[in-house]
Amino acid sequence: MILKGLHHVSSITADAEKNYHFYTKVLGLRLVKKSVNQDDISVYHLYYGDEIGNPGTVMTFFEIPMAGRNHEGVNSISAVSFRVPDDEALHYWKERFERLNVQHEGIKERAGRLTLAFRDGEGHRMILVSDENNRGIQGGRPWERSVVPRQYAIRGLGPAKLTVADGEKTVAVLTELLGFRKKGEYPSDGPGGSRIQVFETGEGGTGAEVHVEERKDLPRERLGRGGVHHVAFRVENEEELHEWVKILRERNIPNSGFVDRYYFRSLYFREPNGILFELATDGPGFANDEEFEHLGESLALPPFLEPMRERIESVLKPLDTVWKEDE
Repeated sequence: MILKGLHHVSSITADAEKNYHFYTKVLGLRLVKKSVNQDDISVYHLYYGDEIGNPGTVMTFFEIPMAGRNHEGVNSISAVSFRVPDDEALHYWKERFERLNVQHEGIKERAGRLTLAFRDGEGHRMILVSDENNRGIQGGRPWERSVVPRQYAIRGLGPAKLTVADGEKTVAVLTELLGFRKKGEYPSDGPGGSRIQVFETGEGGTGAEVHVEERKDLPRERLGRGGVHHVAFRVENEEELHEWVKILRERNIPNSGFVDRYYFRSLYFREPNGILFELATDGPGFANDEEFEHLGESLALPPFLEPMRERIESVLKPLDTVWKEDE
């Protein structure tokens, strides 16, 4: 069994309204689902992606209003990447960030590709990655009503960067358990000329990579707003997911077992440095309970939470996500 690439990344926000504004009005993503955290139904779970939230294009956020700030360090998902079509698109985004006062760095080469690092208002560490010469897994389809022109729009998730205290242990899980293969390495910003290792799965390319950085000079990260909760990798179907459950149990790796998230099926476990990994199926997808034209506009609940809708809505702060052309 071979993992197909990145499925989604989930992070923490303390303000759903500002989060919605940044990811739709600044980054031009589509809110494909407005739901609640199935493990804590008192808070929002927002899903952003391409036109329909295809696997490999989605970034999600748990809203935790009282969350403290993220304290950066090791044993963390230290950067999330988004793919853009080509090098020219990065220049568009640099100008856009300057105009909209988004914190960003200059255009820089990473792993043989041009990139542009930036942060949202809560400090999430993000990188735009050019797909100029990508020969791996294809990106998604930007929503036609996005505020960003299609020729520059985000196409999906790029490499997930992990910063860990013990790189050897994380690499062993990626290669010996999950079947990733080493592709190369590039310089780290850390001390002593350290290197970041690049691993890929499936068809490879920007949508199927994990970058691993070992750092001995940093404290352990304390997760808060602006931090990444977990990264998920694509599994073909439920049958394969059940096989992964068996594999983890045979190797005595603590895990969640099979979990039905309604929009996909999941399995969770932590690698040795404590980073939470998820394996998730491609389907059923986000259009199984809403019409394509109205994805993300209303509060969507899986069937097992629907009987509690009135109680859930009574504790959530209203969040207007109905798309308006003049916004």
